[in-house]
Amino acid sequence: MTTFVDRVELHVAAGSGGHGCASVHREKFKPLGGPDGGNGGRGGDVILTVDQSITTLLDYHHSPHRKATNGKPGEGGNRFGKDGQDLVLPVPDGTVVLDKAGNVLADLVGHGTSYVAAQGGRGGLGNAALASARRKAPGFALLGEPGDMRDVVLELKTVADVALVGYPSAGKSSLISVLSAAKPKIADYPFTTLVPNLGVVTAGSTVYTIADVPGLIPGASQGKGLGLEFLRHVERCSVLVHVLDTATLESDRDPVSDLDIIEEELRQYGGLDKRPRVVVLNKIDVPDGKDLAEMVRPDLEARGYRVFEVSAVAHMGLKELSYALAEFVAKARAAKPKEEATRIVIRPKAVDDTGFTVTREADGLFRVRGEKPERWVRQTDFNNDEAVGYLADRLNRLGVEEQLMKAGARGGDGVAIGPEDNAVVFDWEPSMTAGAEMLGRRGEDHRFEGERPAAQRRKDRQAERDEAQQEFDDFEPF
Repeated sequence: MTTFVDRVELHVAAGSGGHGCASVHREKFKPLGGPDGGNGGRGGDVILTVDQSITTLLDYHHSPHRKATNGKPGEGGNRFGKDGQDLVLPVPDGTVVLDKAGNVLADLVGHGTSYVAAQGGRGGLGNAALASARRKAPGFALLGEPGDMRDVVLELKTVADVALVGYPSAGKSSLISVLSAAKPKIADYPFTTLVPNLGVVTAGSTVYTIADVPGLIPGASQGKGLGLEFLRHVERCSVLVHVLDTATLESDRDPVSDLDIIEEELRQYGGLDKRPRVVVLNKIDVPDGKDLAEMVRPDLEARGYRVFEVSAVAHMGLKELSYALAEFVAKARAAKPKEEATRIVIRPKAVDDTGFTVTREADGLFRVRGEKPERWVRQTDFNNDEAVGYLADRLNRLGVEEQLMKAGARGGDGVAIGPEDNAVVFDWEPSMTAGAEMLGRRGEDHRFEGERPAAQRRKDRQAERDEAQQEFDDFEPF
């Protein structure tokens, strides 16, 4: 049964904002006391937060779909809807967030580091917030925005100071078990270690973490064995320790050739050239292993490596090794730049930046793209003529109609607002900003009479009532 997962695809959905409320205050002797519809609540965010107690992404492997709660709609009496609750997802230290294309969105290192993976939608404004001197009692409210829906990939890169690398059965698990309190699985067959193991080592005043990475074989950087899956766990380590088996039973292997092969795999994987290396000749408790270690040590030292002869089973040479690794770790920590407080950078938009673009496509359709126009369209109730008229006024004030004219648009041309897969398309008719004379009864706008189904239905019903009234007036009793 899988107990360790270091890569998952997560499907997150933020909460949608609650709709605003269109309401009119009514009480005795005040049948029309003014608009009192409250705003809708904000949708909850989906937030990834580093938690030191989490060491695997297993929970998200079994449950990859996560959704935050929606905001509540507003109510009459100026009662605002409740905000949706944020969904906080704990992830291990060292988790990298990527999109489906492999682009890095966030690198979460350090307890409490957070990233908003999906943003909740805004709540819609109620008619009380939309009232103005010209439109004193709006008969509409804005809809809440839908929350973001994203697919992200989480990759765990172990945060450790020292990484043990080497062939399978070289003794890495045995070494970490005696250097720290870690208890990895140890057996006399290859690929006993299937997941990285972490241990904490104390050497004098220095405390550091050490990682045991599953064994590497030739071609690991291209996906052979377990190398490609776990080589990323050595990326954050300050020191690489080559654990070489001096008592291998394979006749075509020796410590020097093993070192060359592993170094080649690390080179092909990339990004590890400047990490300091330490060579550990393990299993010197075996007579042949001791002789082979003494034979290859001068050659390894001539290459510039610092070499240690140890035996994890007999506990030989471990103290010297742990203190030497502590020196490397201390130097690496001292060389790191001092962390500074995060600086807040404000980048104001240019004065002439309209915030939207108008482009003419090959089929003659004019497409409007921009944060404000697209958000306003999402918040509009197209079953309410007054709401549509309010949208037209906002777009006109923003300068959309002016830009359409400059782009060559004429009355009756098709205009789309939004991306190709989710756009609102309409036939454009130039208009002026509505004044009080353009507003009819609540929920109506004279500019859309005869053109929109809701207005036409109301006109038809009124015509039927007028006709019935006329027949009643013309009726003469016998």
